[in-house]
Amino acid sequence: MRARLVAAMLALLGAAFLVVGVTAEVTLNKVLYDRVDGQLTAAANRAPRGFDPLPRTGPPGCAQPRGRDFPPGQVIGTLSAWICDGVVVNADVLTENGPADAGHLGATLPAIPVGAAPRSYDLGELGDYRLIARNLPDGAVLVTGLPLADTKETLYLVAGVVAGVSVLMLLAVAYIGVVIVGRTLRPLSRVAATATRVSQLTLDRGEVELPQRVAEADADARTEVGQVGAALNRMLDHVGNALEVRHASETQVRQFVADASHELRTPLAAIRGYAELSRRGPRPVPPEVAHVLGRVESEARRMTALVEDMLLLARLDAGRPLAHEPVDLSMLTVNAVSDAHAAGPRHDWRLDLPEEPVMVVGDPARLQQVLANLLANARTHTPEGTRVTVSVSARGEQAVLRVVDTGHGIPADLLPHIFERFARGDGSRSRAAGSTGLGLAIVRAVLDAQGGSVDVDSVPGRTRFTVRLPLKT
Repeated sequence: MRARLVAAMLALLGAAFLVVGVTAEVTLNKVLYDRVDGQLTAAANRAPRGFDPLPRTGPPGCAQPRGRDFPPGQVIGTLSAWICDGVVVNADVLTENGPADAGHLGATLPAIPVGAAPRSYDLGELGDYRLIARNLPDGAVLVTGLPLADTKETLYLVAGVVAGVSVLMLLAVAYIGVVIVGRTLRPLSRVAATATRVSQLTLDRGEVELPQRVAEADADARTEVGQVGAALNRMLDHVGNALEVRHASETQVRQFVADASHELRTPLAAIRGYAELSRRGPRPVPPEVAHVLGRVESEARRMTALVEDMLLLARLDAGRPLAHEPVDLSMLTVNAVSDAHAAGPRHDWRLDLPEEPVMVVGDPARLQQVLANLLANARTHTPEGTRVTVSVSARGEQAVLRVVDTGHGIPADLLPHIFERFARGDGSRSRAAGSTGLGLAIVRAVLDAQGGSVDVDSVPGRTRFTVRLPLKT
């Protein structure tokens, strides 16, 4: 904005200087040429005094010039030429030492219209002249001229001075304009700095405070910048209130989920207990009833797992601290892959571990759950025979764990939402496959709480989950 304002100001000022300069140059040109034309007319009226009719030695019908004397009052540089029957008989220029031969001008002077207004002509070595032609009583033509060198020099000098002064003024105005515009827009820079600080705040989760406000001096509604500052303050107040309402609502929902999950654990345990007890009675249970009780027990177990996952997420959302202790990620991975192999023996499980143990800082139980969820995700959503490779490495200050499978891949439209809660794709991602849609959400929540991260990239035939955790120092 500063550059545009200064450029616009310089453009307008430059246009003004150009108009003034051209107007002054045109006006001065007219004034000087009118003055030369007046002097030329007076010189032409004085010139015939230097001619007397003498015996005709020149062309017939014309008088011979009496001599090369110029009448009094003629200025230095005055040109006087006598033309008879289209032939230049005599052409002299008045110098400081008296009349001097003007040279060969036979091609230019006879072409000058007689009786016309003065005109400018280029006379070669003599330079530019203002010339006028008059008839003499005996039929000869007298051409009188005045040099234009001084006139043009004056015009060029004025044009140079105007151009130089204009350039200097534009440079001075550019410098002063940058200073003035910079000081004028300084409050706007402070408003922009406030908006930048607000944009760097984390507003998507947790309790959010917006302490940043535009200073009262920059929020004066009587100025344009102040109106922007006041509007930004009002917007921040509105956003802050909306974030407080959102946080209060999220807190209530989290508390409800935590309370509901906690309260559901007891009745679910009772349902499972009664189902098992009914099947272990002294009298045999009919097959139909046994099947129903088995289904009740199975669904109770699935609902118990779902409640435990929801309770864990609610605790993580509430900011419950997790343990931070040294964990052997290599051994944790070996145990997790061993459990996954037992749960899915028809998958091709492979391990890629470094020679030295990779130690990280975290909660061993939760990290074990992260690994179990990632491997369960690979086992559940890929067909039997799929190769699943789990690798651990240390890079810089981070431990990197990768779970790569050769399954069908994750649909492109699901990838941006893969770590959201209750995210499911079509086909295998159904409740029938045992997926609750919370496994990967727990992975991200736990890693965020442990200072780690997880990301995924997938194409048909290759899906890779990458986990990064801080190394133990």
